[in-house]
Amino acid sequence: MAEIYVSTDIEADGPIPGQYSMLSFASAAFEADGTMLGTYTANLATLPDAITDPDTMAWWDQNPEVWRACRSDPRDPSTAMNEYRTWLEALPGKPVFVGYPAGYDFMFVYWYLIRFTGGSPYSHSALDLKTFAMAVLGTDFRGTTKRTMPRDWFGPARHTHVALDDAIEQGELWLAMRKAARARGR
Repeated sequence: MAEIYVSTDIEADGPIPGQYSMLSFASAAFEADGTMLGTYTANLATLPDAITDPDTMAWWDQNPEVWRACRSDPRDPSTAMNEYRTWLEALPGKPVFVGYPAGYDFMFVYWYLIRFTGGSPYSHSALDLKTFAMAVLGTDFRGTTKRTMPRDWFGPARHTHVALDDAIEQGELWLAMRKAARARGR
């Protein structure tokens, strides 16, 4: 079964799921050849017993347009996550979670999938773009940032902190990294 690369970005009001809420998330599904198969996005209602992190909320206070975007029409997390799981399972291949940083975004998506749907089509796996870039470039992990990556790895999409924009931008970045890795024989 072919792998489908599902570039995913989330926005939250704190550093961990459960104690804090995922406010918005989006995924863009790509075939290995770069064809985008579709997208899924949802703004979520906050968890009933969750709190907000003061440092995270200070960042949101400095970005009011993005805050408004992720709080527009929030949906019930159970409904959205069940729709999302159905969307993932309808893809024409095995979904591979792709994130930057995967450790943060995957943690929230996985927790919400388990909590609200009882399982995850991703299993326990996530591909981290920073780690992949480190391998392709032969650089140290902490020295590998978007600022140090080749400019030709970045497509037309821009990072706006709107989850769907960021998921598409990360998908374009993944495809360019994969192409560069193959060109270098990695």
